[in-house]
Amino acid sequence: MRLLIATDAFPPVCGGSGWSTYELARGMRRRGHEIVIVQPYSERAPKPVGYDGFEVIAVPAFAPPVPFIRNYFRNERLYRRLAVFLARVIRDERIDLIHAQHVLTGPPAVDAARATGVPSICTVRDYWPACYWGDLIKNHGDDGLCPGCSALAMTECVRPHAGAAWPLALPAIPYMRANLRRKQQGLSGADVVIAVSRWMAGDLRRRVPALADTRVEAIPNAVDVAGVRATVDGTTPPMAGPYAVFAGKLARNKGARALVEVARAARLTIPLVVIGDGPDREFLSQAAAAGGCDIRLLGWLDRDAVFRWLHHASFMVFPSGWHEPLSRVLIEASALGVPTAAMNTGGTSDILVDEETGLLSESVGALAEDVARLAADPELRARLGAAAGRRAESQFDFPVVIARMERLYQDVIAAFPHRHAGV
Repeated sequence: MRLLIATDAFPPVCGGSGWSTYELARGMRRRGHEIVIVQPYSERAPKPVGYDGFEVIAVPAFAPPVPFIRNYFRNERLYRRLAVFLARVIRDERIDLIHAQHVLTGPPAVDAARATGVPSICTVRDYWPACYWGDLIKNHGDDGLCPGCSALAMTECVRPHAGAAWPLALPAIPYMRANLRRKQQGLSGADVVIAVSRWMAGDLRRRVPALADTRVEAIPNAVDVAGVRATVDGTTPPMAGPYAVFAGKLARNKGARALVEVARAARLTIPLVVIGDGPDREFLSQAAAAGGCDIRLLGWLDRDAVFRWLHHASFMVFPSGWHEPLSRVLIEASALGVPTAAMNTGGTSDILVDEETGLLSESVGALAEDVARLAADPELRARLGAAAGRRAESQFDFPVVIARMERLYQDVIAAFPHRHAGV
């Protein structure tokens, strides 16, 4: 097959979404398929240069740094231009199928596929089809899951995003609702929508009526288990003595503020090493000092360094407060045999089976109890870590996931009624 992967991110400069896209491309190349990659990029960011033998066709995506106007440039303006560009690539490269990876490339990839008569697949890794902000977090009033992007809900969530000037942003709500409808309608035209977890697949069906007649499959992100383990072979512990670890953005949705409460309630006597950065760093630093907690903030580290810290940790704490689509760092920690105490949110239960491959809790208080259990019980840590490693191999290892994806590609192409019509 000749496959076009349209992606918002790709290594070496990327987060988890980019690495997941890379594993997809690498796996398909290994199975003999030809891969073409297109990536839009901000003109204020480094131009994509390719990675591991993959050349990236870069498309500039200018957007002024002004709220709402920036989104208009990154969506409505970019979508039209990118759809035309992708259609040209499909024709020139004789593409059999286009697979888009995220919000910037999803709707235009579907439009390009329709224009050229090839099938399209779109992977959804967060909640952009259901939430204007992409996270489903209630930003005003009670914490919890947003009930939906109604006009009232949008009025409430605009406040923290716009700050003191939020009344001036209210006229943008009709645009926000229209923007969300446009993305939903665009996504509904895909031949298959891939959700990265069973939770996300079900939530998309519940929240996006436009997908009622669209095929939705749950296929996880792939992780190269052997490759992850190879990076830590022969490494020495990065610090003397045992420690627990958190890795992720220091932000509300990742539950970073709960780390101090968890450490105190668990009476944690070993350091809690925090890898990452974000808006809650200063709060976490001050709260840890005030509470007398040994929390050590390392900031962002490169992937190999993160793997080293994970590999030698006694256990990982995963206090995520939003409905995680499917956490890549949690899969990578499992691949390394790291036992984890986690909040049972979103797709996390696709990765961890409670009391078998990890500990899942429904509240911060229960999470602290699980942390205390792990800290006190080396046999429990060893049992959960070993089982987590086996589950990573059987469910998320990239040969397993790539084989599923290849079968899906073949199925979609075989069933497509007008292949190459209009080429």
